[in-house]
Amino acid sequence: MKRPVRRRTPGARAPLLLTVPALLAVAFLMLPLVGILARTSWGELGDHLTAEATTEALRLSLLVSLWSLGLSLLFGVPLAWLLARVAFPGKAFVRSLVLLPMVLPPTVGGVALLLAFGRRGLLGPWLEDTFGITLPFHTSGAVLAATFVAMPFLVISLEGALGGLRPRYEETAASLGASPIRVFLTVTLPMVAPGLIAGAALTWARALGEFGATITFAGNLPGTTQTLPLQVYLLLQDSPEAATSVSLLLLAIAMIVLIALRGRWTGTPGDHRDPASRAAAARPEDPAATAPLPEPAPGLPPKSAPEPWPLHADVTGFTRLTLDAGPGTTIAVVGPNGAGKTTLLRALLGLTPRARAELRLGDDDVTGLPPHRRGVAWVPQDGALFPHLSALTNTAYGLRAHGVPRAEARREAQDWLDRLGVGHLAHRRPAQLSGGQAQRVALARALAARPRLLLLDEPLAALDQTTRARVRHTLRGHLAEFGGVCLIVTHDPVEAVSLADRVLVLEDGRALQDEPPAEVTRHPRSPWVARMLGRNAWPGTATADGLALEGGGRLVVAEPLPAGTDALAVIAPEAVSVHRERPTGSPRNIWPGTVREITSAGSRLRLLITSAEAPDLVAEITPGAAAELGIADGSAVWTSVKATEATVVPL
Repeated sequence: MKRPVRRRTPGARAPLLLTVPALLAVAFLMLPLVGILARTSWGELGDHLTAEATTEALRLSLLVSLWSLGLSLLFGVPLAWLLARVAFPGKAFVRSLVLLPMVLPPTVGGVALLLAFGRRGLLGPWLEDTFGITLPFHTSGAVLAATFVAMPFLVISLEGALGGLRPRYEETAASLGASPIRVFLTVTLPMVAPGLIAGAALTWARALGEFGATITFAGNLPGTTQTLPLQVYLLLQDSPEAATSVSLLLLAIAMIVLIALRGRWTGTPGDHRDPASRAAAARPEDPAATAPLPEPAPGLPPKSAPEPWPLHADVTGFTRLTLDAGPGTTIAVVGPNGAGKTTLLRALLGLTPRARAELRLGDDDVTGLPPHRRGVAWVPQDGALFPHLSALTNTAYGLRAHGVPRAEARREAQDWLDRLGVGHLAHRRPAQLSGGQAQRVALARALAARPRLLLLDEPLAALDQTTRARVRHTLRGHLAEFGGVCLIVTHDPVEAVSLADRVLVLEDGRALQDEPPAEVTRHPRSPWVARMLGRNAWPGTATADGLALEGGGRLVVAEPLPAGTDALAVIAPEAVSVHRERPTGSPRNIWPGTVREITSAGSRLRLLITSAEAPDLVAEITPGAAAELGIADGSAVWTSVKATEATVVPL
């Protein structure tokens, strides 16, 4: 069989001016290593490495490097978190201090340590007089010197990992009732474990190889401060062959660390998924997962009758409104992008400086409480499931944060997963779930936490239409039993109408409308909401017989508003008649236009028609009418709307 000829793609060859210097750089880095390998006395290697002085120095090096690693973890991890998560004055200066030991000559670092902790240093006399601690020329001094030089590797590596971890995971954990320390230990650290492990390995390797700061600050005392790098320095004077053998040992240790880290502990936190996991996350819903969902059963959580939690909130800042709702009320929050919907939710959670909410739940004023003590559960748009926990432990997280025993929390969590139709996936990790399955687990986790206020940010957006209908039906049953208030941000009019008791319309951070769904559907006061509901929405100014449109033209209506009123005309697409010739008869609103787009809307066709005499207009006709009229993209048509078919509402 003839093998195919592999061809280079155009431009794949590296430029010669870059290739040659790069190869020279590789050679420059390789030659010293080759020199060690070439000059090693392989026959005497065992004797050199098992010499008493060498083994003693190796033991001391391991002791010093492990203590240095422990101190680096103790102090470096909180410092990395502070630099990554907290804005404070002088942050750039602190980061420069962290980087300083990496660029400072080690001997200069040793001198600096001597002037700070030596017997005549700033703190040395106090440490010796108060605690009897003498750091120079002591093993503790070697540990201090190694920590000073090596800790920046841990801080920089971990800060980068924390910077790549999106805060929504930690915010979601806080909304489930986890304290900041619990969030840090159970969510933050496990999710940045790759960066932490990489930083710890590099820190240990750097501490193991430290020389300059150690010999300057701690001296070179056999059995006390003479680590392996210092032993190499001494052997160079008396036995170069032995120095080469010990150098080879340090080189091997460094290479083992780097090879172990190669590609394994890099990347964005939470994104370490094998191909099989990624394929599982991308596949459609399992048939079992899309089966009809079980109805809420008596005796399942919450364990007791729901306690009523009315809500009162005065929100200021970017989003400005007053919100009152009785127990069991579900409010759909709608509006265009940037209207302040998510800002409202985050203000109620206490998670954003853009807006602040004076929040009362029941008889409790929770305004001054941190997010984890408010009793407000949040489901962000993507669910924010913790990737290192299974679906079951994700769902039990809020219960465990509130002190529920593990076994009981797991039972309740399994009940909630069963209710949402994903109980059979309890032991899968989020990376092994499809988008719809993950979203249902996120819903179960929020409901299981027994919140007083439930905030859902487009909770069903990741579901297909069939699954969305089933989950919506189940969610409606749970919300009917919920004793608190639920706010649902949505762009789906079906969700707003079927799940909500009220629809809150936001625009530019202000409430335009807060009424029952039926009223918002009949008389939307926002062009965006009218279009979301599939209607034509034309803003303008009321005249004696109708509306002067903002884009030019006029609309005659049967029930005009007082002249001069800012108003919105709402016209249903099915109320628009389409003709190939100018119509005669009763219509009082007639415009010529051109068909620019034809799309399917169920059993009907939706036409986008542009006109020089009116704003863009959407009309719905049957496929039979379209065929009879011979309508296609670019067809010249006439449109008409009866005055009685146009509704005008004040803005």
